[in-house]
Amino acid sequence: MPDQEYIISTTNLEIGYTASGKHGKSVYQNINVKARAGDLIALIGPNGIGKSTFLRTIAGLQKALAGNVFLHSREIKDYTRHELAKRVSFVSTEVVRVNNMKVYDLVALGRFPHTNWLGNLKEHDKKLVEKAIEGVGLNDLADKYINEISDGERQRAMIARTLAQDTDMVVLDEPTAFLDISNKHEIIHLLNGLSKNRNKTVIFTTHDLNIAIHEADLIWLMLPQEISEGAPEDLILKGILNEIFENSGIYFDIEKGDFKKRKEIVEKIRLEGNSTEYVWTKKALERLGYSVVTDQNISSSIEVEKNNSGLIWTYQKNETKHQFKSIYELSLYLQTH
Repeated sequence: MPDQEYIISTTNLEIGYTASGKHGKSVYQNINVKARAGDLIALIGPNGIGKSTFLRTIAGLQKALAGNVFLHSREIKDYTRHELAKRVSFVSTEVVRVNNMKVYDLVALGRFPHTNWLGNLKEHDKKLVEKAIEGVGLNDLADKYINEISDGERQRAMIARTLAQDTDMVVLDEPTAFLDISNKHEIIHLLNGLSKNRNKTVIFTTHDLNIAIHEADLIWLMLPQEISEGAPEDLILKGILNEIFENSGIYFDIEKGDFKKRKEIVEKIRLEGNSTEYVWTKKALERLGYSVVTDQNISSSIEVEKNNSGLIWTYQKNETKHQFKSIYELSLYLQTH
């Protein structure tokens, strides 16, 4: 029996596709994960490993090939479609392009599982729709048509629809796939608030590992052999996160908490300066392949100073000195000399 404290859990789950009269095509086997109310979970892994298939399976949109998915300790296959729509909401990776539908109407669709067969909204339903729109900051756009708003606003409208649907679990397949950096962070921060303030279980896929590390309570890391489950910091400290990049030129720098490209060391260089300027100059030098050290015997050094006209970078090698007004100018010099 599944543990009753978990909203969703799986035991020996096998996912894949079935075709009429044919055996199923397996994509991934032996999935054993679980999540509580209030958890924000990032599902990450290489392309083609089966993340979308996994999400659709735990959302009840396609059948498992083997094993079990439990929702509130009840097998998900035992729910009717109507019951499931009251428990789980799903946002696909596709960008919604709908003409002649307003933001309010799209969000109101979330109340469909709770209305009568005519889909009439009662006063309680209307209040939930309005609260959902307010919750994602789209009050001023409620009467706008979907095709008149930006991709980021459209994605917020889709999340508002799930708020109106008022399910225990919200599943999103790459909700930030087509968004710029600012909107990516806004959407994930919104999902974080949704999980904490409304005690929802929110599960989303992403290729943005920095966002997953900084926002998620749990990471489900799909690797070829198994799914590793844990807080971002747990996976980092165990060295598991680097397994994604095992055969690539990228690695996770555990000391700096950042992803970096493996580079050959050009040479060692000494760096002096204040904290903020030092940190960003050091990042730039490491990006160029330099090893930043404190050894006073190193012949090459950079000092960062601030004067009345701004920041100055002084590069010295042996008896030769050069000054630069930006990291870009310094970078150009280092790459050409």
